[in-house]
Amino acid sequence: MTLMESARKGVFDLLEKAALTEGTDPEFIRKGLASGRIVIPHNPIHSPDPLAIGKGLRVKVNANIGTSKDHMDIPEEMDKARVALEYGADAIMDLSIGGDTREIRRTLLKEVPVIFGSVPVYEAGIASLNRGERIVDMTEDDIWNSIEDHAKDGVDFVVVHAGVNRQSVGRLKLQDRIINMVSRGGSFHTAWIEHNDQENPLYENFDYLLELARKYELTLSLGDGFRSGSTHDANDRAMMQELITIGELVQRCRDAGVQSMVEGPGHVPLNQIASNVQVMKSVTKEAPYYVLGPLVTDIAPGYDHITGAIGGAIAGHAGVDFLCYVTPSEHLCLPNVDDVRRGVVTSRIAAHAADLANGLPSAIQKDYDMSKARNELDWEKMFSIALDPVEARRYRQSRKPTESDVCSMCGEACAIRLVNKSLE
Repeated sequence: MTLMESARKGVFDLLEKAALTEGTDPEFIRKGLASGRIVIPHNPIHSPDPLAIGKGLRVKVNANIGTSKDHMDIPEEMDKARVALEYGADAIMDLSIGGDTREIRRTLLKEVPVIFGSVPVYEAGIASLNRGERIVDMTEDDIWNSIEDHAKDGVDFVVVHAGVNRQSVGRLKLQDRIINMVSRGGSFHTAWIEHNDQENPLYENFDYLLELARKYELTLSLGDGFRSGSTHDANDRAMMQELITIGELVQRCRDAGVQSMVEGPGHVPLNQIASNVQVMKSVTKEAPYYVLGPLVTDIAPGYDHITGAIGGAIAGHAGVDFLCYVTPSEHLCLPNVDDVRRGVVTSRIAAHAADLANGLPSAIQKDYDMSKARNELDWEKMFSIALDPVEARRYRQSRKPTESDVCSMCGEACAIRLVNKSLE
């Protein structure tokens, strides 16, 4: 039985561990998993710490790492993974397209205890390039073999752009977009469909994909190939066409007992984020929603971790379950270790802000504890609660106060100390 089928039969095991992490009732997790509103990506070959993602749970954060042709440094990727975990990432995705990608993936899987994702079609496309061919020359066998290789290595969830089919590509041609496509995986499939004049194998043979998912307990992350790369293109007909198809594929996953979640945009103005989430949740019957950002403006290269966090907080409050971080290097270059740290921290701020707005007791308690520590001028306790205690401590040490119980901004004019003493 798959995990979803086990949940439908009332079997617990991983559910109890996942519920303990969430601080919730295992029965709540079981019902959510059985219905498809919650997923626990868990390939037994990898066997990560159980993590539940979905409706009614805290918003999770994923960190993307991986090599490129211009920068292939496995030790650095390991450092990125360690830093991402140190600063609280709930999941790691390997997006490597340079070097020995399988060796990179296997090395990371040995060291990463949390859920681990990948995009197998990248490897299929790059394999074609390595043969001296073009990405559009990758074969169906290349695509299927890549998916199974990732599953055999222990990957817990794979991104599959099965909603990129001939119908949605036709819709894209009729859409007046500024930027046609920014999804790398979506572009591979779109170019392949156009060049070969054939249907996307992942869509045409979706039943076979479900067989592989059942065999390896793969969670399918249904990729948003037509996500908007410009605020001008947000929530357009091309994206909606793909979403309708994805909604149908979600139902097929559930009928087959396969866990699935849905990817989303992208670049979306503030005023359109909530409606995007509402439409997606309606079309997919509340499948877990996994979004990149979303970025709320296009004009902040170098600061897109901030534009993504703004959108992520609003999206999380509107019902998004899983945030893919955005780093300061987005749109500019491959992120380094410090970019990863900043991306994780800002996304965690967004996730926590959403949890707080959604009334999650654990989030409320953390803010309460921080406020108490501030009122007591208990700096060590403040650092222990802070999302980035290293940075908080660095700032305090950089401009030390004359009096140790206050900060150097107010000093002896500290409002908290002055009023507390007056009211004693």
